[in-house]
Amino acid sequence: MHWLQQLFTKPKRKLELAVTLWPSFPHFEKFATSKDIAGIRMNTAMVDLDSLDAEFGIATKIPNSVPLWFDVKGRQLRVTEVFEFPDHLELKINHPIEIPAMRYRAIPVLFKAGSDHCLLSEIKDNNHLIFHGGPEWRVKVGESLHVRDKSFKSFGPTFLDFEKKKIEKALKAGIKRYYLSYVESQKDVDEFIELVGKDAEIILKIESLKGLEYVSKFKKKDNLTLMAARGDLYVEIDKPHDIIAALKLIINKDSEAIVGSRIFLSVVKDAVPECCDFLELAWLHEHGYYRMLLCDEICLKDELLSNAVMAFNAFRTTI
Repeated sequence: MHWLQQLFTKPKRKLELAVTLWPSFPHFEKFATSKDIAGIRMNTAMVDLDSLDAEFGIATKIPNSVPLWFDVKGRQLRVTEVFEFPDHLELKINHPIEIPAMRYRAIPVLFKAGSDHCLLSEIKDNNHLIFHGGPEWRVKVGESLHVRDKSFKSFGPTFLDFEKKKIEKALKAGIKRYYLSYVESQKDVDEFIELVGKDAEIILKIESLKGLEYVSKFKKKDNLTLMAARGDLYVEIDKPHDIIAALKLIINKDSEAIVGSRIFLSVVKDAVPECCDFLELAWLHEHGYYRMLLCDEICLKDELLSNAVMAFNAFRTTI
């Protein structure tokens, strides 16, 4: 036995890697037929409804493709319109919200997975947000945002008509596997099953404090799998180091849970991953995670994704 293998004496499941791609990407077929990939997630956040049929058409023509998963946005706040002014920014969002604390102070709102921010000073008609000034980078339609205040509440239907139309097109294309974003209650799950059918496989993305509360009461079922969706979860938790307890909770409640985003991000700038990337994978694996998903940014370009997959394969040889 090689000396490296002696360090990992605890039996582990075979590592699985999923990626985020659209069929129209020039490198889609390369990874859709790769033995190194266990599944492909189709992220619908920025997609045009009219283009879905064509995307599904491309995907279904590829023989021996890995399983396709369709990501549906539930409660997640998304930008629907952007109004730029010389001295401030205004947005419209997909779900109506209330923030009682705004009567006393401006509320911080995070953009771009927490790397940008701005102060929210007014809300009109529950979905028109007016900011004091603006964030550093331009905000685009389809992007997510995070309201950093405990008095924040969103309401209205979980699944908007736009999302239901996406689901209808996915069902028509024969899709049976789904990700559901921002799961926060059993009601969210039950409503989604009514839309996609009881025979669908569903990955429940945990991305908020309410989502973690749901996990604490979660009962494992064959067609339901938890996911630690760290891109948003890390932004939504109260304190950064709480991510450790959150990850442990999720894998303890579901031994088949998936962990996604913020993996191998250093390959965006350098072909060789940072030391911390490999150590993080080892920590996740030692705590029971064997199914992992790369984030959108890495998967947008063939070169970046190829480097990440190569590094992941190298990690596989050490366990």
